[in-house]
Formats: sequence, structure tokens, C-alpha cells
Amino acid sequence: MKVVKNVLEMQKIALKLKLSCKTIGLIPTMGALHEGHLSLLTRSTLENDVSIVSIFVNPAQFGPGEDYLKYPRPFKKDQNFCKKNNADYLFAPSVKDMYAESYLTYIKVEKLSEFYCGKFRPGHFRGVTTVVAKLFNISQPNNTYFGEKDFQQLAIIKKMVNDLNFPVNIISCPTIRETDGLAKSSRNVYLNHNERKDANKIHLILKKTANKIQTKQITFAAKAVKFMKISLLKIPKMSVQYAEICDPFTLCSMKKNIKLPARILFAGLLGKTRLIDNIEIRK
Repeated sequence: MKVVKNVLEMQKIALKLKLSCKTIGLIPTMGALHEGHLSLLTRSTLENDVSIVSIFVNPAQFGPGEDYLKYPRPFKKDQNFCKKNNADYLFAPSVKDMYAESYLTYIKVEKLSEFYCGKFRPGHFRGVTTVVAKLFNISQPNNTYFGEKDFQQLAIIKKMVNDLNFPVNIISCPTIRETDGLAKSSRNVYLNHNERKDANKIHLILKKTANKIQTKQITFAAKAVKFMKISLLKIPKMSVQYAEICDPFTLCSMKKNIKLPARILFAGLLGKTRLIDNIEIRK
């Protein structure tokens, strides 16, 4: 595995690989790698000639007062993780290399970026789409891999790729969970002992809501949302930012009868730690 820290060097390598007709898989990350990232890398190594893991804690997607400065950055551990799991390149650029002092260009996907997480983290998705577009131009992937845990982010990136005609396939991969159901996340390390014991209740409540919908115990979206919120707020130190039933393709909240397939989306604070999750509701 080769570690590349320079944007132009990574771009030259990628273009050379493309000229050699090598297929490239990209796994964009912010580091603090875990089993969720491993599932993406494993799939990439199976489906591509070359796999590139990028590690970049992107300042453009953090708002004022968020955890940019304290976000975990265990680079040596991440480097060993990538090498052990057959990444071909680890791309780890500096902020100065990605965003020069004169940098002025950003990408925003309208509408989809303005609700759910976009409402509570203004500018967040503008930062995400911008850095992902830059990573596409630098690493020239045929396929790029994202987990379904951040379902809104996945939908926004798919929309950007479609609208701007990026020649890349977006491969969505299932959320990887702890044994008790908590979605794997680099931010889980912020949870204290008691918060961590309670955090698994989020997934259990989402599953219970999905079951009530599938078995037609609940057929109205407003009733399902009320059930979720009441249940979630029983978790100590929990504040709910949103809990919604939405169309999995448009992300529009369902207001009346629930039509399947659907997706439950959740975001909230457990103590000071922001957690997100979602679950599919099938026919």
C-alpha cells in the first residue's frame, strides 16, 4: 500500500491507472476507521482492480461549535487498518492542499440539502458535496462506496452525480452495527458508559416502529412519528432533532397514509453526542 499526501501526485497516479484500463474503487472517509469502513473497502477490493481509501477531516462540512477540532484522527492506526485490509492507496491530503487560501468554489444540491440534517447543520451538505466532487476529480474512480447510515447524504451525492454527469457509480452498502444494534460511527467514542448502554435503544425503537407499520398496527405517518418520539424521549439525556417517515427516493416526509417502501430517518443528541440512524421499511 502506498500513502499519498499530495493532491497532484494522487491525480497523476489515478490518471495513469485509468490509461492502463484499471478500474478504481474509492472509499471516502474522515478516518477513525471501523468495521463500517471495512465493509466498504472489502467490497471495493472485490469489485475493482485498485482501491483507494481517502482520509480527510473536511472543515467545510463542520459548522461553528461542532466537533472539527476534536474529531478523532488516529492516523497510524488507520494506516495499519488500510494496509491490513488490502487498500492499494491511502490518500491523506492536508487542508491547505485541498483548500488553497484563494478557494471560492462550492457545490450545493438544492432542496435535498435543506431539511433533516441540513436544517440542523446549515452548510454541512455543501461541504460534503464539494469535497466528494474534488475527491472524484482527484482519484478518478469508476466506483465509489458509501454506507447507508447517512441516508440523506447518500441521496444527495447520488443526485449530484446524476445532475453533474460524473462518470462514477455510487455503490450503497448496508449500515454496519454493533452487536446490540447501535450503528457504527466514529463519533460513538464520545459516548460515556451510561450513554453507550442506552444508545442501542435508538435502533430498537426504529425497528419496533417499522414492525408496527409492516404489520399495519400503524398506518398513518403522524401516528408513527408520535410513537417514535415518545419512545425516544424516554431514553435518558436524549433530545430528538427529527424522526420522520419518508419516501426513500425523494426523501419527502410522508404526512398521511404510509406507502411502502419507506424509510425511517432519525437524528438526535444523546448527551452531547449527535447520532443518526435510519431503517428501511419494505412491503
